[in-house]
Amino acid sequence: MKYDYNVIVIGAGAAGLSSAYLAAALKAKVALIERHAMGGDCLNTGCVPSKALIASAKAAHHMRHAGKYGFSPVTPQFDFADVMARVHAKIAAIAPHDSVERYSGLGVDCIRGEAFIRDPHMVEVGGRKLSTRYIIVATGAKPLVPNIPGLEGVTFYTSDTIWNLRELPKRLAVLGGGPIGCELAQAFARLGAEVSVIEIAPRLLIKEDPEISRLMEVRFAAEGIAVHTGTRAVEARHDKKGQYLICEQGEKSVELPFDTLLLALGRKANVTGFGLEELGVRLRENQTVEADAYLRTNIKNILVCGDVTGPFQFTHSASHQAWYCIANSLFSPLYRSKADYSALPWCTYTDPEIARVGVNEQDAQAKGIAYEVTTYPLDDLDRAIAEDATEGFVRVLTKPGKDRILGVTIAGDRAGDLMPEFVLAMRKGMGLGSILGTIHSYPTFAEANKYAAGKWKREHAPLWALRLLTKYHRWRR
Repeated sequence: MKYDYNVIVIGAGAAGLSSAYLAAALKAKVALIERHAMGGDCLNTGCVPSKALIASAKAAHHMRHAGKYGFSPVTPQFDFADVMARVHAKIAAIAPHDSVERYSGLGVDCIRGEAFIRDPHMVEVGGRKLSTRYIIVATGAKPLVPNIPGLEGVTFYTSDTIWNLRELPKRLAVLGGGPIGCELAQAFARLGAEVSVIEIAPRLLIKEDPEISRLMEVRFAAEGIAVHTGTRAVEARHDKKGQYLICEQGEKSVELPFDTLLLALGRKANVTGFGLEELGVRLRENQTVEADAYLRTNIKNILVCGDVTGPFQFTHSASHQAWYCIANSLFSPLYRSKADYSALPWCTYTDPEIARVGVNEQDAQAKGIAYEVTTYPLDDLDRAIAEDATEGFVRVLTKPGKDRILGVTIAGDRAGDLMPEFVLAMRKGMGLGSILGTIHSYPTFAEANKYAAGKWKREHAPLWALRLLTKYHRWRR
């Protein structure tokens, strides 16, 4: 059999675009099929619009708190429709990076339409049947909409549809206190909405250490955001009193009123409607596509990457997985490589930002990993003091007695930008000594990494050597 393509990629989000880009760069013949918009969730409804909104909200927050910079505080005057117009303008500005024109120029056959996998080597789209040696499924995920009675009768949005708003909600209820919920809750509160966050877990950002949750809850309280943790939404109602959620808080039942409800409860993999069920491709219990360490499904020439398989639902993890998918398809059986997530960072873009790589304390304790903790507070950092951004810290977990990095959590301004130095160190097997020996410009936030490494060094300085140095210098005098 002669194949039309070396690989066909289904889905033009972060995972699919990266897969197609790499295949074309390696001179393979590749087709990229997308039924909606190029760029997927990240460009159109996720990373790009949310960060644009967060930037506008942060500007409004600085105006209200201009006193700490030596200015008179002012109340920002704006039309929310203009803020959302800016958000969509940023999407449009970045869209050419993910466009059909760009990828066609790179050598990718971009096809618009519904893909259906007829057999492990045949994909149908728009009545055309295309043969391929390998198929990469990169169909992404969609927001999870819970089965709450009465939900269909109230005004609700998801992280996909919230960008259709043109009027600022007076009262916004955010169901979900994870990264998406916290980011958007803070942004809307800073733009003037009265925001409540409802979270079933006992604290916000449950995957982070408790200290991070406390830091965020204190900040939210200071910014007027009502946080209801340990709270389960059991019903949505709409009557003459308005719209409200009926929630259970322990043994109590409470009513939380709102004008607009935002569902931020995670994302559900897109696994139906394009042939996986018919082929018998296996799913996990959480309804993501099951894959082995090489990102192959149980049908070995069908590989999968991105949100549709997980375990992480980040743009950068999707791109990371795409590399393995391409290597393990185009060069199989000559070459195979297991996907490596050992130094995969992520960041929650609240203010302060929360960035992490590797294990944190609660992970280490749950897994029985022995560790030591070194914490450097940002209120000691010159640049943070100068910019009045002293909230937060750099926390490093290391192997006991060694400078080998097990994990890092950074809370503070620009935390996501500080993290790559630690990611590189972990990927290359370098310890804190290498970071301490790296020259950092003064004054920068990145010096916090060096000072954390320096604190570890001081705490592990050999006492016998210090005693010997004391005697040596006494003799020299």
